[in-house]
Amino acid sequence: MIDVVALGEVMLRFDPGEGRIRTARSFQVWEGGGEYNVVRGLRRCFGLRTAVVTALADNAVGRLVEDLVLQGGVDTSLIRWIPDDGIGRTARNGLNFVERGYGIRGALGVSDRAHTAVSQLGKGDIDWDTVFAAGVRWFHTGGIFAGLSDTTVDVADEAMAAARRHGVTVSYDPNYRPSLWAGRGGAEAAREVDLRLARHADVVVGALGLAGTYPGQARVGAAEVADALAEVAGLLPEAKVLATTQREVPSAGINDWSSAAWSAETGFVIGPRMPGLHVLDRIGSGDGFAAGLMYGLLSDTGLERALAYGTAHGALTMTTPGDVSMASLAEVEALIAGGSAHVSR
Repeated sequence: MIDVVALGEVMLRFDPGEGRIRTARSFQVWEGGGEYNVVRGLRRCFGLRTAVVTALADNAVGRLVEDLVLQGGVDTSLIRWIPDDGIGRTARNGLNFVERGYGIRGALGVSDRAHTAVSQLGKGDIDWDTVFAAGVRWFHTGGIFAGLSDTTVDVADEAMAAARRHGVTVSYDPNYRPSLWAGRGGAEAAREVDLRLARHADVVVGALGLAGTYPGQARVGAAEVADALAEVAGLLPEAKVLATTQREVPSAGINDWSSAAWSAETGFVIGPRMPGLHVLDRIGSGDGFAAGLMYGLLSDTGLERALAYGTAHGALTMTTPGDVSMASLAEVEALIAGGSAHVSR
């Protein structure tokens, strides 16, 4: 049985370490993807049984991605394998080149993901009733998957509706990426898709992405978060929990990190505040937050404790390279309890 299923693209990440993409002579490879990172963290840090629904071209690169997913403990039985035509003319695997940034130089991502196998998924390709009939407790997807193509929007809609029919908790993360929407209606089109899909969700992570009239418009300060979440709650009357990270970026290597949430039961709740957090690699920290939040909600810890799990896990994700979490549950709980960076031995 699977606890949590995610729907999204899994790319091969190329990391030049402390260097630059444009001058690199070697790269470390990892797997990563906004929706996948969440279930990977839930498996490796929090011990839940997770699976990813995605599609890969069946060649050596796709099998490398599969091997990395297997190392992360995520079930691969729901991966859809697309025959390889030899040069990626009809379907290919996504690549993501990422440099971490340092000081005044921000992180940089250069994705190579057009025409990927997963972007060509269409409505009816996945038997969602079979997926959710096996006792799945939670389903997660987001705006990155929905933004891959015109057909992936319908796949996400179909999956979320099926999850609700089976009584599965549904979460959605808007996760706006301008590069996915360039030439396809831009931020306004992304906003329309986000509202269409978020209305299926019980839990919206990254909910501030729905504040304002289009993604990225609203720059919400700490004092304005409660009002912004109330605004989003008005747009999504069926949502049970709205959650968000809060980040200030004095430099690429030092961030002020915190979180907040709203629920109909608790009202507005503030998560732990971590000013001056030293960052090695910020990519995937929002997904780490989502994983911790979901773990807390699935464990019935209450919203405040779930926020603490999310905030601590997201913070620890920023201390290691790659998209995915390398933290343990013991480390997360020690940080929540006020642990420090002193040597453990």
